Amino acid sequence: MAAISREEVAHLARLSRLAVTEQELDQFAGQLDVILQSVARIGDVAADDIPPTSHSVPLTNVYRDDVVQPCLTQEAALSGAPDSAEGRFRVPRILDEEE
Repeated sequence: MAAISREEVAHLARLSRLAVTEQELDQFAGQLDVILQSVARIGDVAADDIPPTSHSVPLTNVYRDDVVQPCLTQEAALSGAPDSAEGRFRVPRILDEEE
């Protein structure tokens, strides 16, 4: 695999709208080259007989049964509200309506 060039780093920086100095171009070129080589090595190691995995340990979802339990009535829930109207909590407006 060919090393990434300064021009390619500059092109990527322009696409990303990053201001990069001349010194950073050299630095980033070396770093990106190491990253790309590491990714290529991972591709070489992956074997066809190993299934893809998302986790190293199997995960199992644990669900609890839904059980109907008594809850507050509407009046009881609104009894502690500083302001209510038409069976709902009334809160101050924070956004203006667009007309």
